[in-house]
Amino acid sequence: MIEFVHPWIIAGLLCVPIIIWWHKYKGKSLEGSMRISSSKLFSNHFRKRGNKRSKTVFVLKIITISLIIVGIARPRRIDKLQMTTVDVVDIIMVLDISSSMLAEDFQPNRLEAVKTAAQQFIENRVGDRIGLLVFAGETFIQCPLTTDKDVLVSLLNDVRVAEKEYDGTAIGMAIANATNRLRSSEAKSKVMILLSDGSNNAGELDPTTAADLASQFDIKIYTIGAATNQSLTYIPGVGRMVNEIDEETLKAIAKTTGGRYFRARDKDMLTEIYQQINDMERTEIEVKSYTRYEELFGWLLIPALMLGMGTETLTRSIFRQQT
Repeated sequence: MIEFVHPWIIAGLLCVPIIIWWHKYKGKSLEGSMRISSSKLFSNHFRKRGNKRSKTVFVLKIITISLIIVGIARPRRIDKLQMTTVDVVDIIMVLDISSSMLAEDFQPNRLEAVKTAAQQFIENRVGDRIGLLVFAGETFIQCPLTTDKDVLVSLLNDVRVAEKEYDGTAIGMAIANATNRLRSSEAKSKVMILLSDGSNNAGELDPTTAADLASQFDIKIYTIGAATNQSLTYIPGVGRMVNEIDEETLKAIAKTTGGRYFRARDKDMLTEIYQQINDMERTEIEVKSYTRYEELFGWLLIPALMLGMGTETLTRSIFRQQT
């Protein structure tokens, strides 16, 4: 963008058409002249050459004046620069994929409802590194920490319920493995979002001990219990099963690490919970603006000087006019 430091000086260009009008209709009568008995004494070629020289000098002077006026107005180019500093958050999403996640109290089932809500959460994060860890009786890293949302969402969509030989709920081991992924992170904030619909019944490490370990690395854990208030839930291929969310353990995990426990009783609540976590763990973005100015008046005044000197030299030497 180009601006003028003294834009009011541009109004001086209004004098240019006045000068042209004065020169055409009034100025010639005030110029020095010599009377002759007849213009026939001079050839047409001589007269035309004289008119061309006079017009050339006048046009050059008008251009010079215009350049000087615009140059004095001080045009300059403005470049606005921004330097952005982002304090990102490293997040590991820990999802329960035990067979109970096929329960249909969430439509179409718990796992698919969780995947939809988790995808919306991922898409709302800007600049953060997010990873995905799934667990049942054992834990599996589905996606390491990454800023590539497309890859992460694709791997999230591939998540399925664990096979029978891996079934169970090893919450403590899931926390320990997620902690291992986050402990060396240099991010300002390290967060784990753990969702489960059951109680710890597998693995070699109990959840509270794992939470203590996570807190030592300044990892905050948000825990989500996903199930309705119904005592029994239907699971395709299995039949009715008892809802066994261990809320006390999930609350203790969150409290130990400075996080928070949420209870999701339907799909809408699940989406709302992820949105609340998104709002609480905002990425800090600092933007500094800089303005750079490039003066352009030299590109006008220097040609005006050269043109003025050239016009004067041309007038006195080649055209041999006297003033």
